[in-house]
Amino acid sequence: MKLVTSIVVMAVLFITNSVIAQEKASITAEVINVTSDSGKVGFALYDKASFMLKPIQASNAKIVEGKSLVTFENVPFGEYAIICYHDKNDNDKMDFSSNGMPTEDYGASNNVMTFGPPTFEGAKFAVSEKNVSLKIKF
Repeated sequence: MKLVTSIVVMAVLFITNSVIAQEKASITAEVINVTSDSGKVGFALYDKASFMLKPIQASNAKIVEGKSLVTFENVPFGEYAIICYHDKNDNDKMDFSSNGMPTEDYGASNNVMTFGPPTFEGAKFAVSEKNVSLKIKF
């Protein structure tokens, strides 16, 4: 009887872990129009609660022939937004002029750009059932 119980428990754990693993995906984001190969591109992944505060995941990527690519792994299903910027001078922050305007190029998922910072509603996309691939323009 203990053997049967152990087998059942192991089977349930295996199935549960498989279901949990299937509820995550990867997000590949590529900036396709970087103006130079100097510096790097910083990428930040947000959900609605963390938007423009602390990213869920963040990464920097090299620029090769005007393109930069990053992949966020093990992202739970849900709605997300990505903001990225060209860190031309490699100082790990986005630079602004004295009047508050950015001096480095930036973009967001869905490529919705307005006069002002990106919004979650404009940049959001869904992650569900399969991996997501995005092309972002500055």
